[in-house]
Amino acid sequence: MKYEDFISRFGNLPVIETSVLSAEQGDPKALSVQISRWQKTGRLIQLRRGVYVLPEFYRKVELNEFYIASVLEKPSYISLEKALEFHGLIPEAVPVFTSVTTSRPRHLRTPVGVFEYRHLLPSLFWGYRSFVMNRQTVFIAVPEKALLDLFYLKHIRVTEPYLTEMRLQNLEKISMKKLSLYAGRFAKPGLAKAADILSAFIRRHRKDMRKK
Repeated sequence: MKYEDFISRFGNLPVIETSVLSAEQGDPKALSVQISRWQKTGRLIQLRRGVYVLPEFYRKVELNEFYIASVLEKPSYISLEKALEFHGLIPEAVPVFTSVTTSRPRHLRTPVGVFEYRHLLPSLFWGYRSFVMNRQTVFIAVPEKALLDLFYLKHIRVTEPYLTEMRLQNLEKISMKKLSLYAGRFAKPGLAKAADILSAFIRRHRKDMRKK
């Protein structure tokens, strides 16, 4: 396949996977040689084995790191600090796109960003929603699950000083009922306690806001 034909067929894809190319190109060896040649000449950028993007000059769609995160490791959804940033719950910009997956942990440093994957048991792989960004579907934890994933996966002992240090904001986005329900599904006493402490923190915050 000529590169011009390749661009014509696949240039509208944000991410190009070899599984898609294989359906078009019958000979796996020829496909591998072609991909290797395009990589060496800078006409194809590898993010990980079997996953590529086009150089900016040839792209017909804008890259979306949230979408790329969902493609680099399947199944996965954005969670922890990156999800908290997305929902506006913390003020800081988070450079690493952290996701949870039922696959093994992985850290990928790519030309388009840094992607980290934390392992989560299949029984805990829930609490996320799909969002459409630039016509690309991405999966991101809801606020309550992002917080619980953070506490659980990083073994955080939640205290009021810790929550203050997090500089949580827009707390009206957190449902205390959902937080308690989700914490119960983890079946971890420490996480249930963390949810109670966070709920008390939110109630105090709301009470203080009403006084102003």
